[in-house]
Amino acid sequence: MTTTTHRIVVLGAGYTGMLAAIRLARRTRKMDVAITLVNPSARFTERLRMHQIAAGQELAHHDIPEILDGTGVEFVQGRVTAIDATAQRVHVDGAGELGYDELIYALGSTAETTLVPGVADHAFTLDDPRLAREFASELATLAAQEASVAVCGGGLTGIEAATEIAESHPGLRVTLISSGEPGAMMGGRARAHLNKALDRLGIIREIGVRVTTVRPDAVELADGTVIGADLTLWTTGVRVSPLAAEAGIETDARGLIVVDPTLKSLSHPMIHAIGDAAAVRQGWGQVHGTCQSGLPTAAYTADLIAAELRGKTVRPFRFGYFHQPVSLGRRDAVIQFTNADDTPRRLYLTGWAARTYKEMVSSSPVPTFKASKKMTMSVQLSKGGKATRAYA
Repeated sequence: MTTTTHRIVVLGAGYTGMLAAIRLARRTRKMDVAITLVNPSARFTERLRMHQIAAGQELAHHDIPEILDGTGVEFVQGRVTAIDATAQRVHVDGAGELGYDELIYALGSTAETTLVPGVADHAFTLDDPRLAREFASELATLAAQEASVAVCGGGLTGIEAATEIAESHPGLRVTLISSGEPGAMMGGRARAHLNKALDRLGIIREIGVRVTTVRPDAVELADGTVIGADLTLWTTGVRVSPLAAEAGIETDARGLIVVDPTLKSLSHPMIHAIGDAAAVRQGWGQVHGTCQSGLPTAAYTADLIAAELRGKTVRPFRFGYFHQPVSLGRRDAVIQFTNADDTPRRLYLTGWAARTYKEMVSSSPVPTFKASKKMTMSVQLSKGGKATRAYA
């Protein structure tokens, strides 16, 4: 018996995969479409707030099947081990094979722990809530001993983690280690506020040096300096899943799926790549992976698939950055507003106003997921204006 059901499989239930599956289910609710969402864990992880867990705070527990309830999306718990892009099938550990007519690849990224000796063995990352809780448990023990913690990486994740830890455990000696200036992407005034916050929290900075080795009790730097660290948190570098490249899907040098202007794989058009997994180019340059850019790719892809199933065409994806929101503990933050290419504008916020703004734009996405079951939610602040209009 021949089936006419259009099978769509979504790989990854992070921010982008969840939104894509739920939004697509609503958009296709009157069509003969079957949507399957695959993820190793049944718990939804709030990646943007993992630094809070690492500092000892507890976030609400959200089950993926509960979030999906009422959407018609089938949830399959398991780890994808291989993709057969020719036969259009994915292999899921513990669940066998799943065939697809269209695939949404939303596997995201993790911290790069393989390039510096000792990182994989002696450092924690913010990739897994279980590891973040283990880090928090050790942190609580060390805080009573006035021990030392090293946070490696001066990007936004490293800054948020270092400030959260220092604020939650003022007895600890927190060192932020970065090869570049923390907040270098911000304007001078926003960066000045950031540095004042680091000073206020007593965070020591080792700037302009790279880490060469992570030991159980220290971090070694390229200039020969050894920083004592009873606990090390690694927040620098990005690594994506090798599944796409192993499947023969065209990827760039970093393993991101190369996509056309509608976020379809150039080599396999029935595969859509979103979020950190996609090499997305705009008129101003290449998008770098953030929640700010990821959710719009998910919404766009859901709308695109639904439109094409109705025989309609959709204009190319357009995106421009709008802000760089950074929390500095629970009581402070800095917001740098940006141009489409993520370079800083003059406008910025600090203090209470920035903290309120940050909580509004970076709070749990679960309410957005649940609201998306019933209505079309806007998840994009800017399409880039002139910087992307010609590209579209």
